[in-house]
Amino acid sequence: MTRPERPRRAALTLLWLALLTPAAQAQQTAPAPAEARPKLGLVLSGGGARGLAHIGVLKVLERERIPVDMITGTSMGAIIGGLHASGLSATELERELVAVSWSEVFATRVDRQLLSQRRKEEDFEFSPAIELGMRRGEILAPQGTLSSRGLELLLRRFTLPVSRVERFDDLPTPFRAVATDMEGGGQVVVDRGDLALAMRSSMSVPGVFAPTEWQGRILGDGGLVNNLPVDVARSLGAEVLVAVNVGTPLAGRDSLSSLVGLTAQMINILTEQNVQRSIASLWAQDVLITPELGKLTSGDFDRSREFIAAGERAAEALLQRLRPFAVPPEDYARWQLTRRHPNPQTPRLAAVVLEGSEQTHPERFKAQLASTAGQAFSAERAERDMRLLASSGDYVRVDYHVEQRQSGDTLVFTMEDKPWGPNYFRIGLDLSTDFSGDSAFNLRISHNRHWLTPSGTEWRNQLTIGQTPRLYCELYQPLTLKIGQSADWFLSAWGELDRRRINLYDQAGEGRNIARLGRSGSSLGLDLGQPWGNFGELRLGLVHQGWRVTPELLSAELPQGIASQTWRETGLRLKAVIDQLDYANFPQRGYRLALDALAGHQSGAGTHRAEINRIEMQATGVRSWGAHTVNLNLRALHAKQPETSAQGPYTLGGFHQLSGYQPGQLNGNTLLFSRATYYMRLRETPMLTRGLMVGGSLEAGNAWDRRKSASLGDLRWAGSFFIGADTGIGPMYLGVGHAPKGGTELYLFIGRP
Repeated sequence: MTRPERPRRAALTLLWLALLTPAAQAQQTAPAPAEARPKLGLVLSGGGARGLAHIGVLKVLERERIPVDMITGTSMGAIIGGLHASGLSATELERELVAVSWSEVFATRVDRQLLSQRRKEEDFEFSPAIELGMRRGEILAPQGTLSSRGLELLLRRFTLPVSRVERFDDLPTPFRAVATDMEGGGQVVVDRGDLALAMRSSMSVPGVFAPTEWQGRILGDGGLVNNLPVDVARSLGAEVLVAVNVGTPLAGRDSLSSLVGLTAQMINILTEQNVQRSIASLWAQDVLITPELGKLTSGDFDRSREFIAAGERAAEALLQRLRPFAVPPEDYARWQLTRRHPNPQTPRLAAVVLEGSEQTHPERFKAQLASTAGQAFSAERAERDMRLLASSGDYVRVDYHVEQRQSGDTLVFTMEDKPWGPNYFRIGLDLSTDFSGDSAFNLRISHNRHWLTPSGTEWRNQLTIGQTPRLYCELYQPLTLKIGQSADWFLSAWGELDRRRINLYDQAGEGRNIARLGRSGSSLGLDLGQPWGNFGELRLGLVHQGWRVTPELLSAELPQGIASQTWRETGLRLKAVIDQLDYANFPQRGYRLALDALAGHQSGAGTHRAEINRIEMQATGVRSWGAHTVNLNLRALHAKQPETSAQGPYTLGGFHQLSGYQPGQLNGNTLLFSRATYYMRLRETPMLTRGLMVGGSLEAGNAWDRRKSASLGDLRWAGSFFIGADTGIGPMYLGVGHAPKGGTELYLFIGRP
């Protein structure tokens, strides 16, 4: 509606507002009759977390009995506006959104405890934060740095009462969401379809959330073209507007020194330009509310109460201009009744279908779904199934909705394949120094190829380049079409090549380094296994290993018979893992139990074939109280094998493995080790990290040549103090360790110590 075409009713509205002198307004105790009230449109801008201030404005409008006839919104404004238009009151919005754990909503993947053990195990070698892909020979990166899965689940849950509404004019309050056509660059006004998807599409922030597809268009954040959609509200027939602008202001020069800062500033400039155009188009009777948000940023979702309070203050400061739009209590009560959407009858599912994936075969997951045909629809079960499908790691989006099909009410799970799959790459880095000349460097690369066959065959490769080169390859073949059930089994064929150095120390003296050996090894294995859902995994298999030990540096104290040896070993291995840690690095809750046992025979270095057996047990338990975490770890190992075989990780020493001792300084065929670690998560969260930690450890352990020699009285003690962070390339530590019988060492680690 252009200014020359204003209807007569709008002109009468202007006259009515002009007649309301300040004195008359002060004396007025009852608003104008409902029939004389102009149609009021509410326009809500985008701004990330700053958009939570819209809730404060809505609270004031409700308190003052000011009905809203239509809502338009962009990005976070579309989310708040769409939820309010669906029937949620400002009080309900505040209660629900303040209680939301936003860190979980924006998590890059589902909770680690919900992953299969196969997806969990790589976390100890490679950070899940950075994942690249390859398709048709082209290296690809994710389209967004955050997953929108949690946000979509939240929106789906809140909009269930209006899930069958097709036209947004038929919502309790008419609504429009604004998005950007990422191909054509124009504005897209979403006025029908899936409300949850419309709100999510409007908030597809470039580089943060991946864009969505709607009616054949690729939709991005609407703030790029119309962050304060005044014109959209006019087109719906609004005669007077309340526009709320919470957009992020332009940053200062200090923020322009990085690529991230420049990119953010560029987007803010584009957004601010269209916002100013919208503000310039406001009419005299329109009300512009601009909450004073100070240093609160678009990412401060954990400060929701402050945003809401700021919105309330901004609206209250303009009460003199807002109150003329109020209506009498009885009229407002009738208006509220029109916003009450009748509770829809719970549908009984005629079918459950999985759609959208072209690279995978999601029917393989169907036996695991809690939602089945014949049941009454349950949002809780659907959300649980949505997380299960997402935990496979193959989809950038997983969503659900109920729709009427020929067979009846159908629960549809929609999966969108990761555009950078099905070949996935992770990169890890090991960098360590003790600041006294002993340093190490390794570059690690992981490749996973998913869905080689419809049954879910996977090919995994790991390559390490640096001080300890390693090549690992595994072919994983599920034997059934079910996942995680008791009937689910798999075969795993794997091979490994590695080379490492072994330092030998004078055990009887002061721990002097008396030799350095090089060990080159190869392994082949075939396992029959059973995944225990998201609880853990069991494997039983044959393994054959061979290795050669050659001297690099020798001394006169070198034990006889240890140099230039070739060994072979064949055995039956049992491996069981139960893993319920929330994070592999700096976990905050959960536990992990691992058992690895082998029995077989070993020969080499001129010795006859000898029977061997080894067993290793590890246990970790973690608990947190707010920002404070205690992590307890216990490790026990015993081996019966030739003493000169140089086989097995039976050593202690190094950071968090008896800090203050040299790596591998203590060795033997029987080992006991325990560690209690405390760390506190600081409020500061450096870029590209999960958090900054400060803490310390108390460690005790030792290694003995024979089990009969093991004694708790011989335990050696150590401790450490450190600052750490879980970064995109692995954990980082800067610490100091001390052992009374060892020494004091400074450590810098990137990677697992």
